[in-house]
Amino acid sequence: MSHILDPGPDKEIYDPCCGSGGLLIKCYLRFRGKYDEDSSIAPLRFYGQEILPATFAMAKMNAFIHDIEAEIALGDTMMRPAFLNPGGSLRDFDIVTANPMWNQKSFAQDTYENDPYNRFNSGYPPSSSADWGWIQHMFASLKDGGRMAVVLDTGAVSRGSGNVGRNRERDIRKEFVEDDLVEAVILMPENLFYNTTAPGIILVINKDKREKDEVLLINASGLFAKGRPKNYLPDDSIKHISEIYLNWKEEEGISKIVTGEEVAKNDYNLSPSRYVTQDEEDDTLPLEDAVVLLNEAEEERKLADGELEEILEKMGLAV
Repeated sequence: MSHILDPGPDKEIYDPCCGSGGLLIKCYLRFRGKYDEDSSIAPLRFYGQEILPATFAMAKMNAFIHDIEAEIALGDTMMRPAFLNPGGSLRDFDIVTANPMWNQKSFAQDTYENDPYNRFNSGYPPSSSADWGWIQHMFASLKDGGRMAVVLDTGAVSRGSGNVGRNRERDIRKEFVEDDLVEAVILMPENLFYNTTAPGIILVINKDKREKDEVLLINASGLFAKGRPKNYLPDDSIKHISEIYLNWKEEEGISKIVTGEEVAKNDYNLSPSRYVTQDEEDDTLPLEDAVVLLNEAEEERKLADGELEEILEKMGLAV
């Protein structure tokens, strides 16, 4: 992601769930690789928040080892974000990057509904997955003209599309597309990430897109090398993916540029595999996405039952 974000001098970079600080360190190394130790170049400044004390300590240690200017905070970002302006509003940054827990189920609906930081203006995510909660927090933390890149499971860009009726994740996605904020989606290979063999996606959101009303979709699912126990992206694959993004180009079997109208025709499905197919690609809905959809449907059913009970009670027909 550091090659996609490609940070320039004097930028502030924020990771709201920074773990041991890996994404921040990668951005620093990318920056140093471009500018070396040139003292005339304004340095980057880093900010991160982590909920677990042990990994918070590791992030502090990594920042010290790499001698970078970093402020790392301990705490729950979703409930108590650490980086605020004097008036209590969210502080904003030039670049935001993160790899939050996928399909996190830790947050009750009132976390979104009673948010004092005005983060969830595009809609409340379902309790079954906080993916679009994290995206909206990151977006609310962006300066005007800022960019963000987040790693999530593939369902974050496709769940709910094609469903009849309302779907919270699809409806939030729709607003981001219609506001022309989604710049790119990159489908990553399977068995690349720890704790899961499932593929993931990188979602890039930009408040000042280079190409208006266009979204670049990159299917990098085949650009990996076998490893033990995990697959990995070789350096030439990383370069290949970043060049496609930075040069904004289509490549047969790898990338496609689509318009907002085309995304709308596909019911706001942003999965690269829908637009860029490869041999023997499997379109079967992953089990974890099916579970998320089932939980969301059950949540919507309970809300509808509650509304129906209120109406019947007002009519004197309560059971």
